[in-house]
Amino acid sequence: MTLKVAVTGGIGAGKTEALRAFARRGVPTLSADDVVHRLIAEDAEVRAALEERLGTTDRAGIAAVVFADPAELAWLEGLLHPRVRREQEAWLDGLDAEVAVTEIPLLFETGGEARFDAVVVITAPDDVRAARAVRARDARAARLIPDFEKVERADFAYVNDGTLEELDAFVGQVLARLSG
Repeated sequence: MTLKVAVTGGIGAGKTEALRAFARRGVPTLSADDVVHRLIAEDAEVRAALEERLGTTDRAGIAAVVFADPAELAWLEGLLHPRVRREQEAWLDGLDAEVAVTEIPLLFETGGEARFDAVVVITAPDDVRAARAVRARDARAARLIPDFEKVERADFAYVNDGTLEELDAFVGQVLARLSG
């Protein structure tokens, strides 16, 4: 049976780099964000619903609408989250691995932690996160559970304010504890 691990954390904290560190160690990985991006780009039902409701399938256009309107954001999450969860569960069911890791930015916000055997939270100081964030940390950040609460609820936590090598070493320690 595969040990299911979730990686979560705030915007710009380094979740994706942590996921890459697991992958470099041969662990199967999946990014919920990548699944969302693929659904928006390729899923005919999702694209039709987006076009009908929001008038666009362009990610920047979608973001402009939903991050300005909580009702539209709730609608979008209702459209995407069940599909992402189904894909993640099908992916896990198809694996033959000791450990598998899924990156889920809104893990605690959606109550998804119960589906995993272990949770890894990646945090970083605000100035570091702001420098790393590809997109501005806007109203999205305000609706996230605070880092301190995520850390309290996690099995493993890491303050990602150093080098990639240090993050990689942390991932190695997590794997050693999970396997031991």
